[in-house]
Amino acid sequence: MRAKPALDPDMKQDPYVFKILTTAFCLWARTLRYSRVNFEPVQEARSKGPVIFAIWHDELFAPCYLHRQEGIVAVVSASKDGEILAQVMARLGFLLARGSSSRNGLQAVRQVQQVIRESRADAVLTVDGPRGPRHEVKEGAVYIAAKSKMPIVPVRIFSHPVKKFRKSWDKFQLPLPCARCVVHYGQPYTLDQEKINSRFLDQESKRLQNSLHELHKEIHSKL
Repeated sequence: MRAKPALDPDMKQDPYVFKILTTAFCLWARTLRYSRVNFEPVQEARSKGPVIFAIWHDELFAPCYLHRQEGIVAVVSASKDGEILAQVMARLGFLLARGSSSRNGLQAVRQVQQVIRESRADAVLTVDGPRGPRHEVKEGAVYIAAKSKMPIVPVRIFSHPVKKFRKSWDKFQLPLPCARCVVHYGQPYTLDQEKINSRFLDQESKRLQNSLHELHKEIHSKL
């Protein structure tokens, strides 16, 4: 059984608007110059079962295009702004679980687990979303990984040049046309823990956060 994208029926009345947005996104994204680092171990892990991609909210643009039409489960905020993103991502072939850590958080976690079980698909989580604090890992991703036994793959993206929206909470990065985009995948790792408690979640959240910061250093050391 394959899960269907979870969309708000009230916003399906303007399908052409979202079709235009999706087309504009794809045309923009096609101009970017992509390269992937350490992708082979990730593909090997995916050949054995689904994984969880862990990324920062401000670096979402490039992965949405690179991993389009792969049936990956994505968590998108249940807000009206999130609905716009959800409509576009659904048209890019993502499966959706709606909610956030600040609103309907438990519902989102349950939906992710349900959609993963039904689709046996990879998942992507913006681990500091949807409202921050910026670049601080929340425990939801760790909990989902521990419960599902799915490997975590930290991912960092370096884009240049970019337009950075400094007034937004995440300082979202929009790669400019023809920008260089380096997508650096960390080594997949699995959480082996039978008893999930607050101490475990805190420790593993910090571990993931450190992994993401280390990837950032690795990217810049190779530029």
